Amino acid sequence: MTNKRIVRQFGVGLVVYLLAGVWALPGWAQTAAVKKMPAKTETLELKAEKNLATAKENSLQLRHFLLGIPKGADLHYHLTGGVYAETFIREGAEDGLCVDVKTAGFTKCPADVVQGPDCADQWKTDAIVPAKAAYCEQGLYDALVDSFSMRGFVPYAGKTAHDHFFDAFAKFSPLKQSHLAEWVDEVAVRAAGQNEQYLELMHTPDFSKATEIAKEVSWTDDFAKLREDLLAHGLGENVKSNVEAFQGGEKKRREMEHCGEADAAPACKVDVRFLWQILRRMAPEVVFAQAVVAFESAQADPERIVGISLVSPEDGYVARRDYALHMRMIQYLHQVYPKVHIELHAGEITYGVVPLEDLCCHIRMAVEAGAERIGHGLDEMYETRPHELMREMAAKHVMVEINLSSNDLILGVSGKNHPLPLYRQFGVPVALSSDDEGVSRIDLTNEYARAVTTYELHYADLKKMSRTGLEHAFLPGASLWESLDDFSKRVNACANDVLGAEMPSKGCAEFLQSSEKATQQWELERRFRQFEANL
Repeated sequence: MTNKRIVRQFGVGLVVYLLAGVWALPGWAQTAAVKKMPAKTETLELKAEKNLATAKENSLQLRHFLLGIPKGADLHYHLTGGVYAETFIREGAEDGLCVDVKTAGFTKCPADVVQGPDCADQWKTDAIVPAKAAYCEQGLYDALVDSFSMRGFVPYAGKTAHDHFFDAFAKFSPLKQSHLAEWVDEVAVRAAGQNEQYLELMHTPDFSKATEIAKEVSWTDDFAKLREDLLAHGLGENVKSNVEAFQGGEKKRREMEHCGEADAAPACKVDVRFLWQILRRMAPEVVFAQAVVAFESAQADPERIVGISLVSPEDGYVARRDYALHMRMIQYLHQVYPKVHIELHAGEITYGVVPLEDLCCHIRMAVEAGAERIGHGLDEMYETRPHELMREMAAKHVMVEINLSSNDLILGVSGKNHPLPLYRQFGVPVALSSDDEGVSRIDLTNEYARAVTTYELHYADLKKMSRTGLEHAFLPGASLWESLDDFSKRVNACANDVLGAEMPSKGCAEFLQSSEKATQQWELERRFRQFEANL
């Protein structure tokens, strides 16, 4: 996506209340807080804070207010997990799939299953029925929605919320990858409706070829040799086919949304990039083969595939057994492909879920492996020397992607048991993300509302998190801000411009033209100005 396309795209009582928080700071911080922003901007932010304070009195009004707030980026988003179940049911019918009624999951249709153009009586009693039978039987339709998501789920003996959540992905996995454009369109439409402008979607393309090659090559922990052997056996073919799949999917999505035309959909203004997911539940040679394909693909198409991620339940047997091995793989490949960005799911475990020994160091190992962002980071305070680790993350500007609903639904961690307040206390950069909007039946606005009500966040806190998300997006180009994670001073080229102005000065415009990241950051500031001015 080119830069040009992106460019197109107080009452007295309240003041006293806010200043009271400033006076509670040390003397040096009081001066910095009072002098930090120009009076006009400060007034607009105070007005926004007043509106937020009023909205907090009613949960529906709070959602309405937060729906419009500029959110910048959603950086932790599994594509298939973001699609709602109702879409999958329709696509399953289109693909000619069947449903195993007992498991409420998709499966290939046996030869003896009668498809038929209309509803068939035997579908009411058969164990395997066409997916389109869901449109004939409301009970089956409801069962599929519940199976593909967390809707209405109540844990019971032998079935935890954790199990139901991750099992959902296997239930709809038989769907064809040809739906990629439809999935991206759905999540981009939802993002546009929430005033989001940038998405990094995690997705695992077809890696069957990589799996075949991995089985042909003898395993060795000599990663350099193993990589050479895999590439010599034709691993590059898997790279080429999947890069083309990403490119084709994005092209089709933009055609669906009429991007560049007079009737372009609002979703066209959402800049979509991809993170290649590596599944860590496989045998070591398969995980490494996937990882090589992922790094090679990101190197081949950095415009679209902006980084890699390591996923699958972190408490799984193989994930636990090979965690340190996987980190060594990533660390080695990071040296071979230094320009490829790395996001790692780490610390998506907690007390009682895994043996205590596993809580010691997953986040630390991920940081040492080269992770620029940590997904979840939930078990931070169970890590060895957690305060030291957070100080290190703050110093290295390793951002944590915070997924409040997901952490609560899957692992039962919320409120004071969640490390978000501690990350903020130690200066670790954080941003809110949704993880799996479709499976969790939520959206990013819900995460903002949850953060506000649970942790008493103010408008300035939300604004900082939104800025932090774009600051740590894997977009090319220099940041708008002079120092990383310091949003008080802009680069010289734009220092004298009105922040987010429609018509920046010549020097600032030239700088923005040179950086996709800065362009997106400028657009975020424009949206903040518009949002605050219209309150």
